[in-house]
Amino acid sequence: MSAFNLSGKNVLITGASSGIGRQAALSASEYGATVFITGRDETRTKSTFDKLTGSGHQYFLSDLSLAVEIPALVEKLPPMDGIVHCAGITGHMPAKFIKPSHIDSYFNLNYNAPVLLVASLLKKKKINPKGSIVFISSVTTQHPFFGGSLYVSTKAALEGYSKVLSVEVADKGIRSNCLSPGYVKTAMMEATGATVSQDVMDKVEKAQMLGAGQPEDVAYAIIYFLSDASRWVTGTNLLLGGNIGPAKQ
Repeated sequence: MSAFNLSGKNVLITGASSGIGRQAALSASEYGATVFITGRDETRTKSTFDKLTGSGHQYFLSDLSLAVEIPALVEKLPPMDGIVHCAGITGHMPAKFIKPSHIDSYFNLNYNAPVLLVASLLKKKKINPKGSIVFISSVTTQHPFFGGSLYVSTKAALEGYSKVLSVEVADKGIRSNCLSPGYVKTAMMEATGATVSQDVMDKVEKAQMLGAGQPEDVAYAIIYFLSDASRWVTGTNLLLGGNIGPAKQ
């Protein structure tokens, strides 16, 4: 049997209503996992659920930016072998315009939600030994962009948290890793593009060493981290798409 096979594994994927989260759920089910997905939008979350391969999957409507909803979600879940944190927001906010409400908005979903979800799962003993936790960070923690202070800060915090978490759960064989994709063509990135000029977005795409990525490109890396193929890998941050360099001519 392939080391990438996920048969017999329960996998929780947040933010599965679109983009990377949706593709991660579809791919995990194709590789044999029993998938549990969450999203805030019922129509889109149900659409993902209906496309999953196999049986036994479940979906839950949950706004993870609201801490009070996390314990209720955890109570409904069986023990997990994998958790993939895809829920998040991006955007542009120049430093001089930042207000407390902006900080709360970014950190509640991008940082607080995955941290509190993991805490609740650990307290309830709902992460199985040798389980895998995957966080979606961003190449922008290494290559920041104008107006990205809040988004980049949340992802940088998440990377630091994942490294510490890997130390704390290692005695149970549980792994914690980050993925840092470059520019991936998703609905979220299209929404970001609406706040800047097309010229800026074209330059971002041309700056990618391997061009823009697709959700499938990230999903394959997620499958690796969820599978036994990565059983000796923890505390890492995998860069996807290569370093951002000068725009290609």
